[in-house]
Amino acid sequence: MAGTTSGGKRAAITNKQKYGNDFYARIGGIGGKATGAKGFALNPELAKLAGQKGGKKSKRGKAKVKEELKEKEKN
Repeated sequence: MAGTTSGGKRAAITNKQKYGNDFYARIGGIGGKATGAKGFALNPELAKLAGQKGGKKSKRGKAKVKEELKEKEKN
């Protein structure tokens, strides 16, 4: 059973026997190559806007409200 330490070790031995000693190195190498550029990586401006929206919606309490009041008083 792979849910225990000894079961995991037995599974590793079995995988290496079936697929070769470099089995874990090969599947580890696939991980970094499988992803492509998507999301905010394609549009940094969109990431900036999303961060601004999140900052405005933040529920930080009185500290955030005080900062906004000071900004309004300056303008």
